[in-house]
Amino acid sequence: MSRLFTPLQLRSLALPNRIVVSPMCQYSAVEGCARPWHTVHLGQFAIGGAGLLVIEATAVEPVGRISPGCLGLYDDATEAALAEVLRALRSVSRIPIGIQLGHAGRKGSSGRPWEDGQQIPAEAGGWTTVAPSAVAVGAHEAAPRALERRELEALKARFVDAVLRADRLGLDAIEVHGAHGYLLHQFLSPLANRREDEYGGSLENRMRWPLEVFAAMRAAWPAHKPMGMRISATDWLDALPASERFDLPDAIAFAQRCAAIGADWIDVSSGGISPQQNLRLGPGYQVPFAEAIRREVKVPVIAVGLITEPRQAEDIVASGKADMVALARGLLRNPHWAWDAAAALGASVEAPRQYWRSLPREHPQLFGQTTFGQR
Repeated sequence: MSRLFTPLQLRSLALPNRIVVSPMCQYSAVEGCARPWHTVHLGQFAIGGAGLLVIEATAVEPVGRISPGCLGLYDDATEAALAEVLRALRSVSRIPIGIQLGHAGRKGSSGRPWEDGQQIPAEAGGWTTVAPSAVAVGAHEAAPRALERRELEALKARFVDAVLRADRLGLDAIEVHGAHGYLLHQFLSPLANRREDEYGGSLENRMRWPLEVFAAMRAAWPAHKPMGMRISATDWLDALPASERFDLPDAIAFAQRCAAIGADWIDVSSGGISPQQNLRLGPGYQVPFAEAIRREVKVPVIAVGLITEPRQAEDIVASGKADMVALARGLLRNPHWAWDAAAALGASVEAPRQYWRSLPREHPQLFGQTTFGQR
């Protein structure tokens, strides 16, 4: 039996398999509101056979968006727009649906990727970004405004408000975005966090606010629903002294603390804090980070990063490197990747009746027990 296609229980949520549709920013919202594009984009994955669909990084306040086109869940308008998308998805699929909540911090006010992705000045329609410290991402960018101590409680409340909205929408799971150089990662990494109060300095202090945020979100989310954390396991800056970067030992410590306060999974990515990062790309290049963290935490771990082939994904799960795999680019190219994986691994997936006629003769088990009459 394929391990990739075995069920997984996360609190009361039963996943039919270990394939996760990773959050994929689309930069296609208007004032934080989802549009028809989101329905079409997510709809193809909703019927694609994965075990969990996670909606793209969604900001908890307007200045927390990466770009003017990013999704938000911070007022009644953004909540109502996402409700329309979810109604459509649920009318065609039973797939569990989660959402990734986060804040871009100093990486906000950026152009869409196809518009060069550079920082947008306030006078050109952008906004002043916020961060742990007034340290710009790059020398050519404006420095963010350092968050004052009194602002941290209000911002934490924004995260909690987004959780309450997610629950009203009936979402099944939440992933907190603590990776890729966004706000929570900015607190964790000494490259972005130069604070001299209880939220800066030592690793213990740098973890403090992200852990406070997660704990507040977990407390606001129903106890039977799962919540996980996405982390960057390394800043990919090996040339710097260990004290000046966030690296795997720090990520392990943070993952352990998240698990201790209620995280139901750790989604292990890397990088994003500095344009000077030195990534070593290759198939499954981030899987060793997931494997190392899985050895040290007692909750499921998700592996990501150039996972493209069914047998590659099967090996990751079957060998115990991770409990789930999350795909993005591979699914963009082939939204029915899970169907192909099930065929290759001798497993079965749920597929809409309208597609049963596509069942390959050489894989009669693919869609389970199906019948399709012919006129």
